[in-house]
Formats: sequence, C-alpha cells, structure tokens
Amino acid sequence: MVNWLHSVNWSLLVTILIFLPLLGVTKYWLHFEDHLITTWYTQDSLDLNWAKTRSQNISATITQAVVFTFVPSEVPTMIDVNGKRNTSSVKLPMEIFQSFNNKTDQVTVAVTTINSGESGLFKEPNQTGTVLDNVVVSVKVKGKRITGLRECIELSYLHKQLPQNLTRQCVFWDFNKGQNGGWNSSGCHAKLHDTETVCCCDHLTFFTLLLNPSIDNITAQSLLTTTNVGCGISMVFLSITVILYFFLRFFYKKFKSDNTVKIHMNLSGSLFILNVAYLLNNGINHLDHPGLCKGLGGFTHYCLLCCFTWMAIEGFHLYLLVIKVVNTYIQYYLVKLCLIGWGFPAIVVTITGSINSYGEYTIMDMANRTTLSLCWINSDHLTVHYVTDFGYFCLVFLFNALVLAIVAWKLFSLQSITAGKGEKTQAWKGGLTVLGLSCLLGATWGLAFFTYGSMSVPALYFFSILNSLQGLFIFIWFVFLYFPKNETPTSSSSNAAKNEQVTNAFHSSHIPNPPPSF
Repeated sequence: MVNWLHSVNWSLLVTILIFLPLLGVTKYWLHFEDHLITTWYTQDSLDLNWAKTRSQNISATITQAVVFTFVPSEVPTMIDVNGKRNTSSVKLPMEIFQSFNNKTDQVTVAVTTINSGESGLFKEPNQTGTVLDNVVVSVKVKGKRITGLRECIELSYLHKQLPQNLTRQCVFWDFNKGQNGGWNSSGCHAKLHDTETVCCCDHLTFFTLLLNPSIDNITAQSLLTTTNVGCGISMVFLSITVILYFFLRFFYKKFKSDNTVKIHMNLSGSLFILNVAYLLNNGINHLDHPGLCKGLGGFTHYCLLCCFTWMAIEGFHLYLLVIKVVNTYIQYYLVKLCLIGWGFPAIVVTITGSINSYGEYTIMDMANRTTLSLCWINSDHLTVHYVTDFGYFCLVFLFNALVLAIVAWKLFSLQSITAGKGEKTQAWKGGLTVLGLSCLLGATWGLAFFTYGSMSVPALYFFSILNSLQGLFIFIWFVFLYFPKNETPTSSSSNAAKNEQVTNAFHSSHIPNPPPSF
C-alpha cells in the first residue's frame, strides 16, 4: 500500500514539474521540497531536464559536516567532506543535524538544482544580473525551518575566470519581496577567488550566485563619448593656459622666478599628454599590432603616473607655502621636483615593462562581447595596476586630502576671526580657493573609490566628467588668480593680511617669503 501511494505521488510530482515552467509558478517551490521529503520515505532522486533533486537520510548524531555536489547536468550527490572537490558543492554544518538530536534518529535532507534558464523561474521583472550557469540551488530539511545558523552553510561555486567588470553577489530568493518574490542578499556574504566563489549563508532556502555587470554596452559607449569630449575640451584649455603663461612670463618678470606657477605648468603638461595618450589609445588600439599596443600602454601608464606625481608635488608645495610657513631654502628646488615628477614614473614604467606587463586590456559584457578595449596593463598583470596605480594614488590622495583639509581649516578659521572683529570678509573667495585647490590636488580622482557597488554608474559619470574637464578647471583657476590685476588688495589688520595670504595660497605675489628660486 505504501509503495502504491509512493508511486502515485511520484507520478503526480513528475506531472506537475513538467508543466510547472509553463505556469511560471515560482512560489510553488517554497512548498515543493516539503512535499518531497514528507512523501518519499526512502532515499530517492528526481532527474528532469531543468530540475534535479536528491533526497537523503542522514544520521542526527553525525560528527562532521555533510557535502553535496550540484553540477547543473547531474543529480546532486553526497560526497566525502574531506575529499578533493572538482565540482561546485554545498556544505551543511553539523549544527543543522545536532539540533534534531534526541528527537529523531534520521534527518531527511533534500538538495535541488533548478535551471532557471530552461524553467523560466526565479527571475525578477527588471533583473540586470545573470545567474551563474543558470543554476539555482535549494537545501531543505524535513520538519524544521533552519535560520540563524552560527556556522554558515557554504556554497562553493566553481567557474572560469570572470570578466573584470562583473560583480559577484550571493543571494537567495525572497518570496516576500514584491509580488512574486525577488533576490535578496541578507544573511549571505561572499568569499571571492579567481575561479571559485564561496557563499556563506545563515539559513536554508533557494540560493544562487548573481553576476551583475558594472556597466553595459550602452553605458560604456556613453561614458566613452563623454570622456572623449571632455578630454578634447581639456586639451584646448590646457594649451591656452600654457600659451597664456608664456605671454605673461614675457611681459611680467615675476613669472620667471615664480616656482608655484611653474609647478602648475608641469601639472598642466602632464594632463595634456595624458589626454593625448588616451585619445590615441581609442584610435590605435583597434590596429592589430601588439608591439605598438605595448608601447602605447606603457606611454599611457607613464602619463597617468606623471599626473599623480605632480598632484603630490602640488600638495607638497602648498604645505611649504601655507602650513609650514617658515622660510625654507631647498637648493635646486624646481630641478629636484622635475626629476621626481618626470623621472620617478619613468623608473616605474621601465620596471613594469621589463616583466612584459603592457598589452591589450579588454572589458567584457555578460555575453562575452568586448565593451571596451585599451592598450594598458594586460589582464595577466593586474596586480601591477593595483600596486602602481591604485596603491600609489591612494597614498597621494590621502596626503593631498590632509593638506587640503588643514588649508581649508586655516582659511575659514582666519575668516571667522576677521569677521568677529568687524572686518569685511569674502567667504565666497575662500570657498572658490578650496575648490580650485581640490582640482589641483586631484580630489576629483577620489570618485574612483565610489565606482563599485550600486552607485557605480552615477559615480562613473561624475568621475568621467569632472576628471576629463580638469584642464578646463585649471585654466579657470589660472586666469582667476594669476592674470594681472590693476590693484593689489590690502588688509586693514594683520589678521586680514594672514587671511589674504591663505586665500591666495598659490598667488605668489601675495605670499611673503616663498621658497627661493634656483
């Protein structure tokens, strides 16, 4: 009688499962495994094209974790926890089974894999991410809802090396989200490796690894166009800035000995050649010439490092002018700065090139189509990029941010003092000074820290617009502070004079005792 009922239930389940994808009833799966492990009294399995289940009885007194494989094309199988695994697997901690101790001798576990692509299940209406291999994995225990595990359930997803623009997210299907449910990451976190992702969750339900593209093709092309236009505008205004500098240098002798404005010109020059390298990259990288691409990748890397170095030099010079204040003499000051600003990046690029780090670097979309291709540090040497670019920029950014914060504090504190004594202050000029200094010190490059996660696309637009127009901002700063005025502002008190010195930190005619020339 039991066997007859078992066969009837089996037939009913198979019939329902065959037509379930046509109905699109995702919520049915919330109760499917409960029905499965309640109806099947012995170990059994289900093997359909898009759904595969293993029901297994496990001793409640087991003294080690339990591991099941979940290969998309095979029914899940229980394997040795200490054995070598060459497939994706789910590891159930002992805590699950020990919670049944003294209540039952056997604990029935059902592990299910569902092909979400073939079944049409487990898809949000506006889902942008892709389920890895279209596999959704479920683990269910008979007679108890498992939540709040102290030792998490581990789902190890084996995969090939994923494109750099994909973010991996461990999620479960939340049936209470929206009308039909949706993906939720609460209680799950990921341990990322090159060819494996381990999801650690504190409950049992339907899980998957969701791959979210940082940018799609349309967004990538839009960002590329925005950056190209911005770089073109910057090149024009950087050229005008340099021409204006030589014009003023010819008519005003103070520009010949002003180290501050010379540092500005070196930063402008490094930004100009970086824009040139970037625009050349867009045109030349399509040519099938590996040697040329390596050379262009090294040149682009050199230009970027030069920009970072000269931003750091701007911060160091600002420190001498405004923070240290005392008269400091450094022999061959500008020559040493130039050796650092242009020489240090050359050393780094030479070392990087000697290990064959440069070449074509491509960003792929979800369909493995090329979204962006550049001559840069190739994918085999991304550690070089993280150390020489990201790591170096972090140091420069932290130093310049500290200098800028101290300068802003001194500026606005002096303005508060003069305002308290009834003296007229120009707060707008102080604010404009801080904005100008932040541009020179590369503060806008800090937006790179926000180009990951849910706000990555808006941050990328801000990053592309602000940094591609950095040359325009430097031109405005140069004209505002350095174009000769008919009258020189004076202050009615010593506090006002100090305030004016800080406000015009990079206007050498207003700063006493600057570092001597050489």
